[in-house]
Amino acid sequence: MTGAPVRVFLVDDHEVVRRGVADLLGMEDDLEVVGTAGTAAEALARVPVVRPDVVVLDVRLPDGDGVTVCRELRSRTDSAVLMLTSFDDDQSLFDAILAGASGYVLKQVRGTDLVAGIRTVAAGGSLLDPRATGRVMARLRGQAEVDDPLADLTPQERRILALIGEGMTNRQIGAELFVAEKTVKNYVSSLLAKLGLERRVQAAVLAARLDQLGPAGGPERPAAS
Repeated sequence: MTGAPVRVFLVDDHEVVRRGVADLLGMEDDLEVVGTAGTAAEALARVPVVRPDVVVLDVRLPDGDGVTVCRELRSRTDSAVLMLTSFDDDQSLFDAILAGASGYVLKQVRGTDLVAGIRTVAAGGSLLDPRATGRVMARLRGQAEVDDPLADLTPQERRILALIGEGMTNRQIGAELFVAEKTVKNYVSSLLAKLGLERRVQAAVLAARLDQLGPAGGPERPAAS
């Protein structure tokens, strides 16, 4: 293994879930569980101190909701947040994205997919459960403006938006477009500002939605090499 392991903090009100996920992650050399919490209060007290790379966070907690915890953690730390829940709830999913969650998966997810999802968000990517993505797309489609939302983007920003929609990290995008990772980061900041978005995952959802609408509404894709 090269480099330090991804540090993961687990927040769930069910002890059996916390232990099960901890055992699952404990079998991976590149992942390390650095703390657990069963309530919103515990999470808000401990995560800013531990400062993990990824927080795996339940949507519903006995003393609050995970969306509020996510929003607070994103304002106080650099930790990526992956929502993990048994509730197939459109509103919670939508709110979690707006709160800055990097991903949202259901507890029915396979263990290998959860592990891959943690690695994805730790690397700066985004992840949505496929069964939930379609409903988010539909909701965003209903809120979309008639005007082209990408009108202010440059061709390069459109290409980067398309690659964000495919789940690529800044490093992967830089390799794809032959530009420095720092340059990609600047492009991402610019396109988020132009689109009125705060989080990368919001851009990923928008890109996926526009891609579903076809060439007339989708961001410009990089030419195949």
